[in-house]
Amino acid sequence: MSAPELAPRRHDSIDGVREPAENPLLVGHHNARQNLAKAFSEGRLHHALLLAGPSGIGKATLAFHLARHVLAGPGTAPADDLLLVEESAQLFRTVAQGSHAAVLHLTRPANERTKGFKTVVTVDEIRRVGKLLSLSAHDGGYRVVIVDPADDLNASAANALLKNLEEPPARTLFLLITHVPGRLMPTIRSRCQLIRLGPLADAEVTEAMTGLGLALPADPQDRKALLQRAGGSVRNAILLTEYGGLEIANTIDTILQGKAFDLALASRLADAVTARDATIQFDMFNEHLLGALSAAAANAAQSDATGAAAEQAGTWSQLRDDIAATETYNLDKRHHVMTSLRKSYDCLHQ
Repeated sequence: MSAPELAPRRHDSIDGVREPAENPLLVGHHNARQNLAKAFSEGRLHHALLLAGPSGIGKATLAFHLARHVLAGPGTAPADDLLLVEESAQLFRTVAQGSHAAVLHLTRPANERTKGFKTVVTVDEIRRVGKLLSLSAHDGGYRVVIVDPADDLNASAANALLKNLEEPPARTLFLLITHVPGRLMPTIRSRCQLIRLGPLADAEVTEAMTGLGLALPADPQDRKALLQRAGGSVRNAILLTEYGGLEIANTIDTILQGKAFDLALASRLADAVTARDATIQFDMFNEHLLGALSAAAANAAQSDATGAAAEQAGTWSQLRDDIAATETYNLDKRHHVMTSLRKSYDCLHQ
């Protein structure tokens, strides 16, 4: 894997994989890229864009490419696609390092108490926007604020951001990244232009993995299974191949689909995902379990089983709260895994 060199680490960083801010490879989303480039060249780029789509499909990478595109200016940036800035260029390096005077990247801040990261984007982070906007635009150009992801805004931060979106200075671009746009305040959504981005095609996931220097399974059937499980997400594909994600996902599915709750299998899984240095595996467990409940709720709703859909959506929400509490208060992770599995199993087998 090619090691990150420039960008600061984030709460969801993967060791040895480039951060979106320093990733020169932009794969897929051709229509969105071309439409955004055209809108910019014609002077009609909306001041706030909501980049929405599943996790790991390149939304943040697209945001940083668009940031460099508008900072380069209409005379430099092409009108038919986003500008691909050379890694050696000062513009690329300063944006990647987080040192460009006109770019503000807001994400979960560091938690000094736990030496990790906070579970939300705090209001103190959003207050940094006011400082940026109070300054004169760099070289008379754009100022760009990237909120990544906006899903993580707490209530105070969301309200503070809304005030900035309502009356932004000229030549200011807000790029809000969201995995679940419905979780954002309606007033925030109404002030943004929604850019829907879908999962990548299998060939695009393969291209991105190759570009990042990551190997896919050599066996065609194993590769097919991996790509199917990844669901068009490069992040998922990386976690599945490099961190045992495929085995974790298969084990969760086996437990949830069993005729009876397999306590022994659940216990072994809990041991695996809560071992020392298993932070990523623990996160994968939570993500897949939430995804399983979300998919079940969606299928129930499509089948007009509204009661089951509501119950499953409620359990999904409870699990998100449990995850946040476990991370915030450093609660027992093994207990969380066992409880979450049992709660999810009971919900799906009512």
